[in-house]
This record gives sequence, structure tokens and C-alpha cells, in this order.
Amino acid sequence: MQSYCCSVRKINWDTITYDRGNEFAEYEQLNNRTKAKIYFADAYCSNQRGSNENLNGLVRQYFPKRSDFKKITNRHIKIVETKLNNRPRKRYNYRTPIQQRQYILAREKLLGVAIRDRI
Repeated sequence: MQSYCCSVRKINWDTITYDRGNEFAEYEQLNNRTKAKIYFADAYCSNQRGSNENLNGLVRQYFPKRSDFKKITNRHIKIVETKLNNRPRKRYNYRTPIQQRQYILAREKLLGVAIRDRI
């Protein structure tokens, strides 16, 4: 978490919703960088983190439950990452996540303000 927090550029996020995993124990560091309101999803309420759960489902197409991650190579993970980052998403008006990031950065530059991750 420490390295991630330090690498996050200043973004005007309104809210961030975490699940209750211990990997978010240092959430205050990210909160200080973003000034976003932090929420924690209720236990067993995956609908409160819809896009996250959708991505988990896409990842499960490549790594089913009970996959032994000790046997999965970094190369294989990178291949899956590339496939998912180049897969169009309805929530991004059928742009890929890479295209969506480029779109947001171009809009920010054009408008001179940070915008939300919307279509």
C-alpha cells in the first residue's frame, strides 16, 4: 500500500469504496493524497462495489477459484492484464480501460480540471 499511495497523482476523486480486506488498513495515506471520502462496503455486499466485482469476474475467467497462484507465472499474469486492459467495457461507452484513461487525461487537459471517471 505504501508504494501505491506514494505513486498516486493528485486526483479529485469524490469517493472511494473499499472492501474490508486488511490490504486497506493504511487507507488514511491514500485519503490524505486524494481528499476523497472513504467508505467501506458492508461485509458480503458485493453490489456496493459493482465495477470491482465485475473485474473480479473477468479475472476468474482466466484464473478460476482454487487456482494455485504459486504455479502461475508473472508472464501469464501480464498476458491476462494486457487482455483485460484492452477489452472494451460498457461502463466506458465501449472504450477499453486504456482508452478511457487517455480520454480522461485529454479531457482534464482540455478543461483544465480533473473529471470523474464517467463516459
